[in-house]
Amino acid sequence: MSSIVKHRVRGMPAQDGAGVRLSRVINQPAFRHKDPILMLDEFKSDDPNDYIAGFPPHPHRGFCTLTYMLAGNMAHKDSTGNEGEISTGGLQWMKAARGIIHSEMPKQKNGMMWGFQLWLNLPASEKMDDPEYADIPGDSVPEVAFEGGTVRVLSGDFADQTGPVKAPGREFLYLDFRIPQHASFTLPQQGQETRLLYVYQGAITIDGITAQAGELMELDAQAEVPVSIASEGHFLLMAAKPIGEPIAQYGPFVMNTEAELRQAFMDYQNGTLTH
Repeated sequence: MSSIVKHRVRGMPAQDGAGVRLSRVINQPAFRHKDPILMLDEFKSDDPNDYIAGFPPHPHRGFCTLTYMLAGNMAHKDSTGNEGEISTGGLQWMKAARGIIHSEMPKQKNGMMWGFQLWLNLPASEKMDDPEYADIPGDSVPEVAFEGGTVRVLSGDFADQTGPVKAPGREFLYLDFRIPQHASFTLPQQGQETRLLYVYQGAITIDGITAQAGELMELDAQAEVPVSIASEGHFLLMAAKPIGEPIAQYGPFVMNTEAELRQAFMDYQNGTLTH
């Protein structure tokens, strides 16, 4: 496609949970995953019928989930006793590891619900660890003034700020760029092999290729990335160090082998997934 933009894909309409309408950006036919990033969903609607049923209790094993809210309120409850609620700008970070059953339910009956859920894989050495959970309010996320807008540092390092989400061993960088005006700049390059960019509002141009809201770009790992914004561009920059292990995934379970997947299903069916 270009020396810098390796792939471009648009999110596809999907439903998850109890019928929540969303756009599946990563983990769709045109873009399965990019180690260690397994999935990215965007949910955005001001129609309660699209989100009110939420995501009732469901299991996970073998990876982490990260929910990030741009607007609205979401409550979390899980089988380890954790409960939390986030609102605009907040995050819920859950390391499912050996097993957890959780629910994510809207805490509003009307208004805009807008956010993202990202799945980040775990190496084999951590897949059967104890699960962990962190509720991160929006006011604990560092914000940096940048090109007439702001960058919210969700994970990793940017402009001498460190994000609150920790993913040891993955060098996980997760930045929310909010540029409300014309701008030209170069994206940070920190050496991660996996480097993805998702536009969620406006449009941006890289190496002569323009991505509109709803599109993902896979970027070259080493290149300097010049970004041009004509009028407005809001986007997520995600980068990470690949794990380099086999990925066996079926639904809510992500392991290294088919045998481990079968074991996860058996454990869930007999009630030992979380033990």
